[in-house]
Amino acid sequence: MNKTSKFHPEPLYDVSNLGHVELNTPDLAASVRFFTEVYGLDLVTTQGDSAYLRAWGDHDLTSLKLTQARQAGAAHIGWRVMSPQALERRVAALKAYGVEGKWIDGDVGHGAAYSFIAPSGHRMEVYYEAEKYVPAADKKPYLPNQPQKFSGRGVAAARIDHINILTQDVVKTREFADQTMGFKLREHLIPGGQGEEVGAWMSLMNKAHDLAITKEPSPTASGRLHHLAYAVENREDVLRAADIFMENDVHIEFGPAKHSRTQGFFLYVYEPGGNRIEVFSGGIHIFTPDWEPVTWGTEVKGRSTAWGLGVPESFHKYATPDVQVPEATPAAKAAAMAALSE
Repeated sequence: MNKTSKFHPEPLYDVSNLGHVELNTPDLAASVRFFTEVYGLDLVTTQGDSAYLRAWGDHDLTSLKLTQARQAGAAHIGWRVMSPQALERRVAALKAYGVEGKWIDGDVGHGAAYSFIAPSGHRMEVYYEAEKYVPAADKKPYLPNQPQKFSGRGVAAARIDHINILTQDVVKTREFADQTMGFKLREHLIPGGQGEEVGAWMSLMNKAHDLAITKEPSPTASGRLHHLAYAVENREDVLRAADIFMENDVHIEFGPAKHSRTQGFFLYVYEPGGNRIEVFSGGIHIFTPDWEPVTWGTEVKGRSTAWGLGVPESFHKYATPDVQVPEATPAAKAAAMAALSE
């Protein structure tokens, strides 16, 4: 028996993975061109003011919905559950938590879903029925254990990986995700080792994270998106993506570099609609059942990333929809610098 283990509630494994995300964009045509020609997704279909896309490694028919809208941002986030019974349990848990949602008939690629607003202000949904991708003859893979032939187009994003959302209360949002959907806290950030928690990284199974929760810099904003990430196969693909973005005049905000938390290799850009998009590779995998959440009080040896690359100010302030974020007071800036130097 591991005498150092602490008691934990029985973990939930009803929710399987991040199934799909709907992003709003004020320039649908430009966003579709970016995601297909540069980022390397395939266009599945269009309906009305929306386009549905997939990555070559996604097993379900679609993982991204782009919708014409006045402002950028995440219109909704879809979490797929393990079974019809799991869906019933999660809906019951949401209602017991005090979250009243509504059933919707579904959308391209998935069946009935329970739609609700999370405490962070984000619209989310849980669903089980999903349409499997069946490749046409020209996209049939040589290896039958992958869903589609490798595209090799642009960045060639392989699969949807994780999403980072902003919230006024990180602890409240992560406790909601834990208690209603079974997210496991893997790492969290409390600057200086005490005070307010400003970041949490949570996963459903053994990944570094499926959901990141970050403190909202605006005192009034709600339901904003920090970034959506698709994974590529290795670090070299992230470096290759940087060259592709450079050649296509896509502004690189941050990276390539290595995160301290999650240890993922990363690169951040803005798609034409304004949403921040990440190319992600690697990250720790958690196989031990008694993982203790890692608490970060400050950056290791004052480094803002694992190898020391500084974080641009926009990464802390910009999100979608875009709002004005007030300047930090001199005292707050001094406290932040002190935390980084501890």
